[in-house]
Amino acid sequence: MNKTRPFLKSIIFTLLFILIVLPFIPLILSSVSFGWQWPNIFPESFSFRAWEYVLFGSSGTWQAVSVSLLIAFIVTAVNILLAVPAANALVRYRLRGKWLLEAILFAPIVIPPFVAVMGIHLTFLRLGLTETVFGVVLAHISPTLPYMVRAVMISYNTLSIDWEDQARMLGAGPLSRFRHVVLPHLLPGIAAGASLSILISLSQYLITFIIGSGQVVTLPILLFPFISGGDPAIASAYSLLFAGIAILTLIGMDAALKRYYQNKKAGAEKG
Repeated sequence: MNKTRPFLKSIIFTLLFILIVLPFIPLILSSVSFGWQWPNIFPESFSFRAWEYVLFGSSGTWQAVSVSLLIAFIVTAVNILLAVPAANALVRYRLRGKWLLEAILFAPIVIPPFVAVMGIHLTFLRLGLTETVFGVVLAHISPTLPYMVRAVMISYNTLSIDWEDQARMLGAGPLSRFRHVVLPHLLPGIAAGASLSILISLSQYLITFIIGSGQVVTLPILLFPFISGGDPAIASAYSLLFAGIAILTLIGMDAALKRYYQNKKAGAEKG
């Protein structure tokens, strides 16, 4: 059994490399290529002009990155505030028509975004919310909130009410019980939901384009024209930049969560 484990690990590592790392190799080659055409396996010549345009040119990349991250983090914060009480109600209370509430809440997962965004656009036009960051934030809540609610619901399903009852018997109030009993248990689910929320918000093109009307420029707004018929090298550079931002954001969230638990463990040991 012990001899087979290194073999299985090597197989798993190879599969992960093929599925995750290998697709980035053509993007990297394309981003530094000049005139890479079919059927050549490798570029005939190399150039960093795409990266110079993306990182140092007048493309507005960094402003688009800041707007994308701003929208994604605001959307995620709003989703957390909405998802925690919603998940608590859906898991712990017997609500009449609960299945209908869940169907409406999770509908954006299965309904194409174009169907919903047209109705949202008409409403936002009347309210004067188009061409604004605030309007885009509100529109991004629709496709991201279901994932946050679902992740928090899973955490609530594993949270025993007895733990809160014990804290209540020891004199803890509602806020104290939530802070010291409920929230630490929900944090992994919140982190998972927040990761999905950030990734989905960062990748939204259609909703941002329609609601923002070209005035709210995010990274996908810059990326899409190059993918749909522009410069493949610049499109590859933008794709790598987008992937790097998403990966760094997830690593940062994971590091923050680990640090929180380490500090809490150290505080418990001191106490």
